[in-house]
Amino acid sequence: MIYVGIDIGGTNIKTGIFDSDFNIISKTSCPFPKGQTSERICEIIREETMKLMRESGKDYDEIAAAGAAVPGSIDSAGEVVINAHNLGFNNTPLKKQLSDCFPGKTIVLENDADAAAFAELKAGALKGVKTGVFLTIGTGIGGSLIIGGEIFRGGRGNGAEPGHIIIDYYGEKCTCGNVGCAESVCSATWLKKQGMKLVKSGSDSLVYVKSGGDPEKVSAKTVIDSVKSGDTSAIRIFNEYLEYLASAAASIANLIDPEIIVIGGGISSAGDILYIPLRIKVNEKTFFDEEYTILPALMGNDAGMTGAAMKAAEITGDRYEIQK
Repeated sequence: MIYVGIDIGGTNIKTGIFDSDFNIISKTSCPFPKGQTSERICEIIREETMKLMRESGKDYDEIAAAGAAVPGSIDSAGEVVINAHNLGFNNTPLKKQLSDCFPGKTIVLENDADAAAFAELKAGALKGVKTGVFLTIGTGIGGSLIIGGEIFRGGRGNGAEPGHIIIDYYGEKCTCGNVGCAESVCSATWLKKQGMKLVKSGSDSLVYVKSGGDPEKVSAKTVIDSVKSGDTSAIRIFNEYLEYLASAAASIANLIDPEIIVIGGGISSAGDILYIPLRIKVNEKTFFDEEYTILPALMGNDAGMTGAAMKAAEITGDRYEIQK
């Protein structure tokens, strides 16, 4: 049997098919189709999945279950996406819509950060951890708290939203409607916006050179690559970013005193320019004397879809213990 893992992000939709040991058989990624209906998005997911199946020589009947990770709140029944601001989903019956595209298959919905954290907890950087923090940083910021060796689902079943800790009351407006959320200043989107401003200002920075002077070609990676090349303008932006991110991480650490803080998502691949100063800044900002361990997620950018597939397997009862 095989499992399908889907990670629906505000920038890209990643889809993978996995064997029973959760090794990736094949995977693909396509741009998130902004402006399309959720029904059409589900159809695209179906098309991408079937393409992978054909390329891998697999049959539809081999699919045991499919899991979809979504950057937003999901109702307690696991059927409706209450809100996913970066996707434009509001009270969207996504489970039914996916079930219509995958007839006869078990469909499981999971918050994207919880899906990634589940993968890390089973087979990655959080394995064996009793108390930890997982932050996934991409278009927005998601996150999970590990308490008692399990993902904390919240007192009312809503989980945790560390991306919406308010850290700058006079800051930028967040997609959720509040002002100064961590997501508005700690996401890859913030880095992209600052890089775009550099280009529009006519700055002679490497960001301008790497983007060919076109603001629309700037990404968070453009800024990070410019930092690695020693560009002073990019370094200034990145240092401001680090202060915001360290404040968010330290605030969470002060609440639950975690054994480890794990960073996932696209930003997690930035390397030492992220982790070395972030560790210093977080430890300067936290109340406790002991230093905190901050590490990249081991599952990388595939954590969301891997965790979604693992969760689908667990829900169906096909696998209770995942070995890696």
